Amino acid sequence: MSARIESGVGAGRVAGKVALVTGAAAGIGRAVAHRLAAEGAYVVAGDIDAAGLASLAAELGPERCVTRLCDVTVEEDVARLVGAAVDEFGALDIAVANAGGGTAAELADHDYAAWRRVVDLCLNGAFLTVKHAGRVMRAQDGRAGSIVNLASLNAVQPGRGMGAYCAAKAGVVALTEVAALELGPSGIRVNAVAPGLIRTQATAGMWHVPGVVEEYVENAPLGRFAEPEEVASVVLFLASDEASFVSGSVYGVDGGARTRRYPDLIGALERLPRG
Repeated sequence: MSARIESGVGAGRVAGKVALVTGAAAGIGRAVAHRLAAEGAYVVAGDIDAAGLASLAAELGPERCVTRLCDVTVEEDVARLVGAAVDEFGALDIAVANAGGGTAAELADHDYAAWRRVVDLCLNGAFLTVKHAGRVMRAQDGRAGSIVNLASLNAVQPGRGMGAYCAAKAGVVALTEVAALELGPSGIRVNAVAPGLIRTQATAGMWHVPGVVEEYVENAPLGRFAEPEEVASVVLFLASDEASFVSGSVYGVDGGARTRRYPDLIGALERLPRG
């Protein structure tokens, strides 16, 4: 372990561990970075948003957090992000594949480039994170690892116009299960978190489409949407030793919404005034 860590280990559920988070500049990724750091982890944060990364680093402090520009669809970027964890802190214990994004279009009208972009960002980005984090963790003899992939309610619940996102996130679930099977013998646990509607900058547009949020809340048994910090709490659990015998699992953070139906986003968009 590096002297940088040895001089600053404190209390917390992941104290002294080194955590990598993709898509860390905003939303769920930022909340995860904050929560892991608050619980004693050293954070390597990646994103394409330089300003967001800079403000995150300022909030967490240079001894607790380092950042790298990282497009998770570019393998060299992901490899460099993983390498930064080892270079800066001497190890990698936790990797959170959070970066993602979606679009809304019915399958028969879906632009192929837009489809590929969603699949590349959500599924291939998670694969590259698992690949490179898994390689490093596997080589750390006697040091357990935890990888947490961000799936979605849409991995199990279809939504009209959500084909690319649903397919990509369902792939993340399958990726998680295969990774758990392959990396388990090396002491590496791999799990997924599947959020429902979370209020972030990325989902802000949904609040501007009349009826969408209301329909989601109506179809969530708990009767509300959630905040990023509620997802971060589940990620923290899976990253910690409290989940030492949990692997290959998918944890829904959706207020029970998977038991009902997904809002008709396309219908809501079609009802918007034209002009």
